[in-house]
Amino acid sequence: MNIYLDRSGSLTALAMLLDQCIVKDKAQGCLILSCDDNGYTRQTLDPILQNSPIPLFGGIFPQIIYGTEKLTQGTIVIGFDAAPQVHLVSNLSDANQNLDLVLEAQLWPRLHGQTLFVFVDGLARRIHALLDALFHTFGLDVNYIGGGAGSLSLQQKPCLITNAGLQHDCAVLAQVAVTSGIGVSHGWQTIDGPFQITAAQGNTIHTLDWRPAFDVYQEIVYQRSQQRITRENFFAIAKSHPFGVKRLGAEKIVRDPILATPDGALVCVGEVSESAFVDILGGNVDSLVRAAGQALALAQRAYRGEREPTAIFFIDCISRVLFLEEHFAHELAAVHRPAIPLIGALTLGEIANSGFDYLEFHNKTAVVGVLG
Repeated sequence: MNIYLDRSGSLTALAMLLDQCIVKDKAQGCLILSCDDNGYTRQTLDPILQNSPIPLFGGIFPQIIYGTEKLTQGTIVIGFDAAPQVHLVSNLSDANQNLDLVLEAQLWPRLHGQTLFVFVDGLARRIHALLDALFHTFGLDVNYIGGGAGSLSLQQKPCLITNAGLQHDCAVLAQVAVTSGIGVSHGWQTIDGPFQITAAQGNTIHTLDWRPAFDVYQEIVYQRSQQRITRENFFAIAKSHPFGVKRLGAEKIVRDPILATPDGALVCVGEVSESAFVDILGGNVDSLVRAAGQALALAQRAYRGEREPTAIFFIDCISRVLFLEEHFAHELAAVHRPAIPLIGALTLGEIANSGFDYLEFHNKTAVVGVLG
């Protein structure tokens, strides 16, 4: 595995990095992590991607991670010694598409011990349905890690990198012959609840305990923080108070509310299930930083490679950056080890399982992969 960084975000620099991976290092496939501020478009980037003689996969994210830095501009290219098997699931939001049949049609080999990188358009619908289909297909035969690509503007646009060019409303799946250990933790704690989701559709909660979801949420946030949340300031305050979906014997799955609608519903990043029970959560700098360190410790314990790890792959939520602000440097320090390169992306939702649990789409969560 070879890792290269371009800080400029230029197309010329990206082409040079790919050429170095392919010609000099004889890489058999590349993962590309780019920043939204690079301003790549289909017209400018597609010719570079389409001319690649090796498989490419990756995405465009709000920010990327290199060492102890978070970058708002630039690109990381990771070259692999073995060719990844890359697959594209198009029209992810299409409710008529049977995702189980789509994955079965790919005729993938089920090879134990590999890592499946999963990148999705973070604003697509049916992400949860895709993950269900993936888990039905592969179970625990592979480790999963990835996240939602896209822009912090929350405007859907092409954001996934493939050999066919930039794509949107889809998922890119890459099976790589790399041993890994995965750790997941978030550090958010219950401040009130549980509340039952009594009406929901897709990623929108309409009612909690038979009342408009926004009314319930507004009351609890004010009681606990003395902050008056409105539709106009919603995102600025809600970043500190996500939902936690209860699971038996496991850490809650976080759902990030990002918008209050005029009819009193709450729109989340990721789907929600009607009849599920949720808590309203809170957190602080210490609890979130500790959770990132815990995710690394879990990944290290889960790693079963015969050789020393060659990289730490950190998928972290962009909303954790917005919450932690200047303290995000402490979170990066918690997962950084000087002898092992740290790379990753700040995403619109995180995808992982712990190696033992069900595959999930997380929000506001730290996901760490130790890669061999």
